[in-house]
Amino acid sequence: MTPPRVPVAPDEVELSYVRAQGPGGQNVHKVSSAVHLRFSVPASSLPDAVKERLLALRDQRITADGTVVIKAQTSRSQEFNRVEALARLQALVDSVAVPPKRRRPTEPTYGSQQRRLQGKAVRGVVKQLRGKVRGGD
Repeated sequence: MTPPRVPVAPDEVELSYVRAQGPGGQNVHKVSSAVHLRFSVPASSLPDAVKERLLALRDQRITADGTVVIKAQTSRSQEFNRVEALARLQALVDSVAVPPKRRRPTEPTYGSQQRRLQGKAVRGVVKQLRGKVRGGD
C-alpha cells in the first residue's frame, strides 16, 4: 500500500457507532458494529487546493455544506469497520491530491489528415458504385 499523499488528521474525523442494517441473526440488534464517519472539508487542515478539488467532486458522500459522510458496515467487527471507513476517506482525499494535468490542444498530423482523406475517397468510390447502372451507349 502506498503512503497517503495528503494524510487526514485523525482528530478532525468524527466517528459514531450505529447498528448495522440487513440480516445478521440475533446479535445484530444488540451490537453497534457499523461506523458512521463525518469529516468537515472546510474546517479541515487539508491544503486549500485539495479542499477545492474535493468540494468540486460530484460525489453523493459529500453534503452541500462540505461534510463527507461515510458508512462502513461490511464487517461484523467494529474495529474493521472503523479502519475501512478511514481508508475510504483517505482514498477519497488521495483521489484529488494530485492536480489533473492540463490538456494542451494539438493539431492533427499531416499523415493522419492524408489517411482520413484517402479513406473518404475510397468510401466515395464504393458509394458511387452502388448507384444506378447506366446503359452502355
